[in-house]
Amino acid sequence: QVQVVESGGGLVQTGGSLRLSCTVSGLSFDDYGMGWFRQAPGKEREGVACISWSGGSTYYEDSVKGRFTISRDNAKNTVYLQMNSLKPEDTAMYYCAAEHGGLGFPVLEDYEYWGQGTQVTVSS
Repeated sequence: QVQVVESGGGLVQTGGSLRLSCTVSGLSFDDYGMGWFRQAPGKEREGVACISWSGGSTYYEDSVKGRFTISRDNAKNTVYLQMNSLKPEDTAMYYCAAEHGGLGFPVLEDYEYWGQGTQVTVSS
């Protein structure tokens, strides 16, 4: 049984930082591209940052470039999202997802396994 578990969300002030973690079990983590997606109330889910199965390719949504960093630790079956200089518009539920053979593209339909999400709230 595949499990995708996010952690690290919370309430932070504008300009602050958070590090999200996502630990996956039940699959061969090395074979999966990983993605972080977010969904704010009334908005569609969007790709924030993705990383290929090899770790050699990454994607960032334009609004987070230079502020967020995605990384993976295959020894720990974990992917991270370091979020700096947070803004109120970053407030959303953040989801982690896994795509077999993923090359690091933010196509939601390609991701087979999803976590339950972790809430990030940035106060102004």
